Amino acid sequence: MDKGPFSVEWLAQSSRGGARDLPGESRPRPPGSPLLTPPSVPAESPREREAAERAGHGAGAVEAAPGRPRTKFSAAQLRELERSFREQRYIGAGEKRRLAAALNLSQSQIKTWFQNRRMKFKRQTQDAR
Repeated sequence: MDKGPFSVEWLAQSSRGGARDLPGESRPRPPGSPLLTPPSVPAESPREREAAERAGHGAGAVEAAPGRPRTKFSAAQLRELERSFREQRYIGAGEKRRLAAALNLSQSQIKTWFQNRRMKFKRQTQDAR
């Protein structure tokens, strides 16, 4: 099969806004840029595909972003967080620092817990109506 004037490389570059030249003209590429893979399609090896299928993930499964694992709060931590939430739904910087030190958690974990707890509260009050 003949490639013709609109090659896959040219189409991929033009979809990224890089190729404004006429088809057939070559333009230098930055090192490491893909030749044939369009930017919206992640490259997945057959081995990775097989492993995902064995694990029960379909082709369109969304995996968790890499990062720290989910925090498991102790009962004592939850009691203190809930007590603080009952007093005030939005936590201030000083209270956040105090809770983080007292509960041995990061300020970011405290902030995220309060955000999640406000959303849970919102769902509960909407369901009650």
